[in-house]
Amino acid sequence: MTWETLLHYKWGVMAPEFIILGVATALSLIDLFMPNRQSRRPLGWFAVAGVIVAIVSLVGLLSVDTTSILHDTFRLDAFGKAFKLLLLGGAALVLLLSLDYCPKEGMKYEGEFYYLFLTALLGAMVMTSSGDLITLFVGLELLSISSYILAGLRKTNSLSNESAMKYVISGGISTAITLFGMSYVFGLTGSTNLKKIAMQLSTLQDSGHQYVLALAFLLMLVGLSFKLASAPFHMWAPDVYQGAPTPVTAFLSVVSKTAGFVIVLRLFISIFAAALSQGDEPSSMLLSMQDYIAFLAGATMVIGNTVALKQRNVKRLFAYSSIAHAGYLLVGFASLSFVMVDSMWFYLAAYLFMNLGAFAILQTVTDQSGSEDISQFAGLYRRNPLLAIMMGVFLLSLAGIPGTAGFIGKAHIFLGAFATEPAHYVLAAVMIATTVVSYVYYFGLFTQIFFRPAAHHESFSVPIGATIVIAVCAFGTLLFGMMPGWLYAFLDKFHHFSDFLR
Repeated sequence: MTWETLLHYKWGVMAPEFIILGVATALSLIDLFMPNRQSRRPLGWFAVAGVIVAIVSLVGLLSVDTTSILHDTFRLDAFGKAFKLLLLGGAALVLLLSLDYCPKEGMKYEGEFYYLFLTALLGAMVMTSSGDLITLFVGLELLSISSYILAGLRKTNSLSNESAMKYVISGGISTAITLFGMSYVFGLTGSTNLKKIAMQLSTLQDSGHQYVLALAFLLMLVGLSFKLASAPFHMWAPDVYQGAPTPVTAFLSVVSKTAGFVIVLRLFISIFAAALSQGDEPSSMLLSMQDYIAFLAGATMVIGNTVALKQRNVKRLFAYSSIAHAGYLLVGFASLSFVMVDSMWFYLAAYLFMNLGAFAILQTVTDQSGSEDISQFAGLYRRNPLLAIMMGVFLLSLAGIPGTAGFIGKAHIFLGAFATEPAHYVLAAVMIATTVVSYVYYFGLFTQIFFRPAAHHESFSVPIGATIVIAVCAFGTLLFGMMPGWLYAFLDKFHHFSDFLR
């Protein structure tokens, strides 16, 4: 490749990625030369500023038409823009939350947290704009490897060490399975470019090759199900969520989960929607595999919500809650309706606000008490009424109560299950039943906050970073619960949201 060719590319479409890369590099160098005893808190504010600049640059690109560079390995399309906004917004809130995180043993490796966090974010952003299996996999591994290290950042804490070990093992297995499935796709088509693969598979008629492609689909579905923490591949999530630092847990539950659904949508819709499947009435490979996705969705909702009922540790409870919400999102994917991508994007946006807000309060309470037991929330209303009310808003939204963004998100996923022919009645019924089950543990925490006597009566203050996160998340949860049209009007500006298919 000549210099003229390199300079000819429209590198401006990668401005948000370049900003995050530059800030992560600068932070690593600054941290290297800073005195050991000096506070790393300014590095956190620098990271927040870098993410905000990246958001501004991305907003400036919203009006840019779909652009591909580097032989179509990087595509800035409506899909990429919309999901990058979620990733960057969630990352900014998690960074604000991390500024005030202080575990009992201290945070010796605080500087490493900020630039490892940004490299994980960079990997997720690369995935959203990938037009090639190689760049998708590079982005996935950049996110995964950084997350493994972040989970074990409390090096003197045995739970953190255990969580990192389990995360590495399960992550390595899932990566191997995913890559094995990708290798079959490459072997059948001779290309790693998603558009070329789709073109090749649309003409695939040989029954033997179609069976191999179905095997590739199942391998990739299983491998990526680990990343989504969907049942029965969720075993790592509760231990990792409990042992990881709270800001890392918040990152895994929101930003990393969003990135997981990004790669699922990119791969399966781009590749398998165009592939033909064998049968009496030949149809799309993706349509013929709907039942497998539906089974994952149903099992994830049932297991996530039922096991959460017995949890006393709040972070483990939210881990199973996160598994259940992955199941709700899989209902949207399994339905394959014409509003699938829009409804999943809205749900992820709502989940970002309600879950990060809950984690901000969770971190504040557990840091004050030194314990993660659910009993530490007893009497929170008497100790800090405003904080208790905000937590009540987030719990109501997570439960899907009307007037909140969580209700609108669930309603659109639910209605999407009926927008196809035939409709997915069983899946919708499971979604309703498991949502009702979730009321038990959400309102159990609600009861602790408002109706149980406090173990400690002294009030406490909320740090500035957590205050900003709670305020922003509460505002977003209520605003998009009462006026969801604003968010959908924003989505309409992207014209055809699923233009990554073309």
